[in-house]
Amino acid sequence: MELTSKKRAYLRKKAHGLDALVRIGKDGVTTNLIQSILDAIESRELLKVKILQNCEEEKEEVLVQLSKYKEFEVVGMIGRTIILFKENKDKPVVSLELKNI
Repeated sequence: MELTSKKRAYLRKKAHGLDALVRIGKDGVTTNLIQSILDAIESRELLKVKILQNCEEEKEEVLVQLSKYKEFEVVGMIGRTIILFKENKDKPVVSLELKNI
């Protein structure tokens, strides 16, 4: 699904009330972290990832690294929180709402 600016704005609004389920610490972006993201986003479609203060990489660098993965889409970054989206083909909830925009 192609995310337009209007759809990205809707996803940012929808993610506002969510808690960050995945946290990036001093190790930065690792394969274990990516697997955690994929496990968490599979059923939820929308996920917030928090970059902790002890992360040695800059937040922009973390954003670029996450953007390279094709399994999910980066919606945007607010402060030190990155919002990710992955359409669930089996049980869509958020993606159904997105199709109406």
